[in-house]
Amino acid sequence: MYYLHKDFRFEAAHQLPRHDGKCARMHGHSFRGTLIVAGPKLETAGPKTGMLIDYGDLSVALQPILEHNLDHHCLNQTLPIYPTSENIARWVYEALVVPLPALVGVTIEETCTARCTYFPEFDDEVVRLAEEAA
Repeated sequence: MYYLHKDFRFEAAHQLPRHDGKCARMHGHSFRGTLIVAGPKLETAGPKTGMLIDYGDLSVALQPILEHNLDHHCLNQTLPIYPTSENIARWVYEALVVPLPALVGVTIEETCTARCTYFPEFDDEVVRLAEEAA
């Protein structure tokens, strides 16, 4: 299995009004993200021979959401979610999984010490374990 990672960056503000600390105030981050794609086979013919997917194709798919929803925006206004890094990672995944069917995960890094990776294949198992623990 091949795993390919494509990093991206965006500057954005957000506010978590339900937070019990300073994140309740409007603030900004230099966000870093990573798209993770996976597949068992490489292209065997044509201009993408030897590739799982062209890094440029990942950038092309990502560009519209960076421009219209993420980069230099207030995420509370441009995303239909409560803008925690967890929700942003899932939102990016859901926005890109149709044009990028090999997408298996998205990482969003808010600071140099805090990041979240969303892997949708674990959702059912996580829910089952949480229900068992309750």
